[in-house]
Amino acid sequence: MAQWAVTERSAAIKLACQAFGISQTCYRYKAKLDAENVLIADWLVRLTNNQRN
Repeated sequence: MAQWAVTERSAAIKLACQAFGISQTCYRYKAKLDAENVLIADWLVRLTNNQRN
């Protein structure tokens, strides 16, 4: 919602964060995908498909 306020309503980041009760750090956070996470997810899917009990 804060990102929407900034992009669509031209609100300042500080004001949008205060309005929605989040920190500016939270607003700017971007998750980093790791190749290892993809590998682990693939193994988990295979395990659940093979071990249905």
